[in-house]
Parts: sequence; C-alpha cells; structure tokens
Amino acid sequence: MVDPCSIEDYIVAGGYSALAKALNAMSPLEIIKEIKASGLRGRGGGGFPTARKWEECQRAPGDEKYVICNADEGDPGAYMDRCVLEGNPHLVLEGMMIGAWAVGARKGYIYVRNEYPLAVKHSRIAVQQMRDLGLLGDNILGTSFCFDVSIARGGGAFVCGESTALLASVEGRGGEPRPKDVHTVVDGL
Repeated sequence: MVDPCSIEDYIVAGGYSALAKALNAMSPLEIIKEIKASGLRGRGGGGFPTARKWEECQRAPGDEKYVICNADEGDPGAYMDRCVLEGNPHLVLEGMMIGAWAVGARKGYIYVRNEYPLAVKHSRIAVQQMRDLGLLGDNILGTSFCFDVSIARGGGAFVCGESTALLASVEGRGGEPRPKDVHTVVDGL
C-alpha cells in the first residue's frame, strides 16, 4: 500500500516512471496518439475523450497553456476524485504532468472542493515533496520540461464542477458558467 503522504512509497511502486518515459522517449504527438489508442476518457458524467481535449489544447493559439484537474465533484455522494486525491495524489500529479508535456503547458491547477480538507492537505504535501525533489519547476528530470502546480480550493458551489464555471473560479471571478460556443481549451485560463 502506498502512503499518500510519501513520495518515496509512490516512487518505489513505480511512480513517476511513466513521466520519465514520456519526457525522455516520447514526443507530445506520440503521447496523444497513445492516449487516443487507449480510449481514455474524462471521469465526469460526459466521459469526454481525453485525447480529443489534449489535441484541441495543443493546437489552440497562444503560448501559455494550463492543465487543470477538476476535482470539484458536486454530485451528492460522489467521492471518486476526493478518494484519489486523499489516497494517491502523486498519481494525479503524474498524469497532469504527462498531459502538460503533451499539450505544452507550464502551469497546472488542482481544483478541489474546499469541503475536502484531507484531499487539499494531501495534494499540498505531494506538490511540496515534488518541488523538494526537483520534479516540479524548471528542467524536470534533466529535460527542457518546466511545470508547476497550484492547489485551487473550490467555493463549494455545485456549478463550479462545470468547466467554464471552474475556470472562472480559478481566475478569481464568480463561478458562473458561460456559453460553450468556444471550448475551454481554446479560451480561458
């Protein structure tokens, strides 16, 4: 069993080896191709294809791109995101970093409900451990990849789990949805 507050446990169990492979042996396009072949989908109700989102983000105009983990589950009794962040936050962070490499992002956010103090705590510990080992910041694992993560605490509104409302909240505005004529991977934080 992996102690969620021990990066050493995660590494001993093979953690961050997929990141090392991605950074040292795969191009961003190869990563997206592998994600597409896997059929990986988002954990939300829509099950949006991950590769499609990553492709759109990679092609989006602009130099500044972000990876956001939406752990603001508002459905009553739904605790899947909370359980992962409480039980293995490094797994989430490793996935975010591989996604960031694939889309060209240098910054990430874990957006987690404020009502989940243990998930917030474990995520913060994991981020600090990664910084301490040089797994976040500049030139990660001796490569040109630079990436950092912040924890954003959700406002407790059910609507903030919706992608456009979540982005508004992270940007410091009210968590109100906007029309989806433009996808969040193209316009927004």
